[in-house]
Amino acid sequence: MQPEEHPDMQYRTVPKTGDRLSLLGFGAMRLPMKGHAIDEERATVLIHAAFDAGVNYIDTAVPYHMGASEAFVGRALAGKYRERVKVATKLPPWTTHSRNDMDRTLSAQCSRLQTRSIDYYLLHSLDRNNWDTLLDLGVMDFLDTAEATGRIKNAGFSFHGDPETFREIVDARDWTFCQIQYNILDEEHQAGTAGLRYAAKNDLAVVVMEPLRGGMLANAVPPAAEASYAAAVVQRSPAAHALRWVMNHPEVTVVLSGMNDEGHLAENLQTARETTPHILSPDEEIMMATARDAWRQAMQVPCTGCGYCMPCPYGVNIPECFNLWNNHSLRVQRRGAKIEYAVRLGGALGDAPGNAGLCQACGKCMTRCPQQIPIIDALKEMQQIYEGPLWGAKRTIVSHAAGIATRILAHRAHQERDK
Repeated sequence: MQPEEHPDMQYRTVPKTGDRLSLLGFGAMRLPMKGHAIDEERATVLIHAAFDAGVNYIDTAVPYHMGASEAFVGRALAGKYRERVKVATKLPPWTTHSRNDMDRTLSAQCSRLQTRSIDYYLLHSLDRNNWDTLLDLGVMDFLDTAEATGRIKNAGFSFHGDPETFREIVDARDWTFCQIQYNILDEEHQAGTAGLRYAAKNDLAVVVMEPLRGGMLANAVPPAAEASYAAAVVQRSPAAHALRWVMNHPEVTVVLSGMNDEGHLAENLQTARETTPHILSPDEEIMMATARDAWRQAMQVPCTGCGYCMPCPYGVNIPECFNLWNNHSLRVQRRGAKIEYAVRLGGALGDAPGNAGLCQACGKCMTRCPQQIPIIDALKEMQQIYEGPLWGAKRTIVSHAAGIATRILAHRAHQERDK
């Protein structure tokens, strides 16, 4: 049954099925948090608000939120929303070692999602190696059987490999859809623009992930990009500009956004309502190219913060290390950078340290990174920049300073209560 369309949402059609999917999709990888767990009350309100505004596609996966995302999405979809929303989840290659593993994983996912059938089912994060492995294990038979028995309705794949492998996978099966990383920085990375067009030429619906590069394009704007945006005829946020650039492509069916804030949802809904194919003017195209070049020049590590590299067996908080490094570089915030590093990653506030120097070069993270980042080398460079020979002394000084500041603030709060 096709969900009813909301008058204020733009929908695009899946070529092979006629499904009408909302241009804005809800990505359930970065939900609101309370401590180290999903803030279920707030996340449920946020997701339901998106559904009520016309969003009819939600994407989750086994590893999101350390295994908690699928079950949460199942609870959030229970009741009236399940029939109105298409749910997508994925088969994780890294825990698939046999044909039977595929069936067991799908059965567990249906249970967690409280559904008898997955609307859009993907082979997760394919590249050259895991694609070959899944083929050898019989993944095509698994997909054929799951579709024939109704446990999945549409088969697809998400991709983080090279362009040649992408075309090979597209040609290997009559897929309904694919999911690619695509944004102003990834026109020639992974599937890229050529892959986007190749998929559309073969009548695949294209779901876009990481349109903001893990939030980087919204939150870490280099000065040259800020200047370019400031000169625009219509003033928009960096996030809106970046989303419009993706939505401008007619080959794109759904753009996923990992929204964890009510303001993000409201702005993204507005952007999806307004952005039709080929809407960008020549001046806007030039503006986005200028912004793209500014990011490429300033960015240190092409990390999206997906967390697939985690947990590190030695305690390195890899995504936060790279996030901090990129933010300092992109915003030209080098003053105080080492102090911030010690506070956030050195355990100076009493929490567990996650600094780059903890790396023991075991390489486990690099086998899981969808961006193929040379993580070990990057962490070594970070260690040299931020830590150095006096790292222990720096941490101690920052820890003492933080303790003094905490006591001062507590004293002031006590005085205010006594007034």
